[in-house]
Amino acid sequence: MGAILLRNADTGGKKMNIWPFGKHKEEIRADTSLEKGEIVESDVLLRTLLGKSTVTKEKTLELPAVQACINLIAGTISSLPIKLYKEDSSGNVQEVKGDGRTFLLNSDTGDTLTATQFWRAVLEDYFLGKGGYAFINWRGLKVSSIHYVDERRISIQQNTDPIFKDYDILVEGARYRPHQFFKILRKTRDGMRSRSVFDDSPLIISTAYSELKYEENLTRKGGNKRGFLKSSRQLTREAMDILKEAFRRLYSNSEENVVVLNNGIEFQEASNTSVEMQLNENKKANSVEICKLFGIPGAMLSGNPSDKDVDSFIRTCMAIMNDIECSLDRDLLLESEKGLFYWAFDTKELTRGNIKDRYEAYKIALEKNFMQIDEVREKEDMEPIGFEWITLGLDQVLFNPQTEQIYTPNTNALQDMKSIQTSFSKTKPEGIEGN
Repeated sequence: MGAILLRNADTGGKKMNIWPFGKHKEEIRADTSLEKGEIVESDVLLRTLLGKSTVTKEKTLELPAVQACINLIAGTISSLPIKLYKEDSSGNVQEVKGDGRTFLLNSDTGDTLTATQFWRAVLEDYFLGKGGYAFINWRGLKVSSIHYVDERRISIQQNTDPIFKDYDILVEGARYRPHQFFKILRKTRDGMRSRSVFDDSPLIISTAYSELKYEENLTRKGGNKRGFLKSSRQLTREAMDILKEAFRRLYSNSEENVVVLNNGIEFQEASNTSVEMQLNENKKANSVEICKLFGIPGAMLSGNPSDKDVDSFIRTCMAIMNDIECSLDRDLLLESEKGLFYWAFDTKELTRGNIKDRYEAYKIALEKNFMQIDEVREKEDMEPIGFEWITLGLDQVLFNPQTEQIYTPNTNALQDMKSIQTSFSKTKPEGIEGN
């Protein structure tokens, strides 16, 4: 049975609950009235939290150094073809050609994004979000398409077991299992989420963004300095309003930006100029520090890198590609294929830009006989010439491993390796062992 609510003069204007059987209980409510000028502590805290400036993914991408680093890494990795290889029981490795998954990863994902656009988007989330995620559209035992999913639309629901970790992936409320997604995660400790660059060093990115905003405000205000006015006598309200309006026009960067100060009024600077703050020098220094977060030498962005800088950048790309290859082996191989098949980037494309270094590497490979001329021509997308000979030495002795024949151009002599071995075994002196 509910209580009866009364309000009359007998209760002093207070709300009273009159319960059955003569019991009375006063309803206690919080007093929301505030004295004039009184401030509630929780309101101050709330305003502080709401007014706190945070650097988001979008704001981080406004930094030129961040954009340049991501574009450089993503552009390099997305230009490298991904190939599927198979290793047999004897340890021989051969490329698997014609697999549909290779076409999806290198050309057309089956989604609205091309393969290049796909890798750029995934790597951006890898560095700046909770990780790069893509839905694998399995059709039976075949993959028909791969769909990039923005990491901001993904939520992770995990169990509480710190040893046997498990989780579900939620996309706009729809639940999926981890094996349905291809995932590349940066510095992860749970195998579910990345640790972004901003998580590593929020201070340097916040500082760089604040400098960018300061420069924007300085430009919008026409470079006018902030400050305050000092007056030797008290100003009327009307005089103060006129000065405020004049300075508002001055800082609006409009055509009417002249302020006339009467006698006894002085302008005092309240902040340093960009020269005093060494804004340009700070921007350059912060850009170099941001490059370090991505593992890129600063000279790679300045356009004059040394060979050491290029090698350092390639090692950074190789580490990221290793993450991608491990993820592809886990998520894009059937259980029956794991251990026999593996994915790998064709890293020879990293040196295609420097033709001198590339040809010198080919020269060493040919001289040491671990590559043949047609193999080199294949890497350069040239037609094979059918040359199967290997140089043995003296620059004039050729050996054919297919027929086991030795040809000496100087004497125009063609000999069979087996007949030479047989002849040697018959004529060798006594006391010399061996075949």
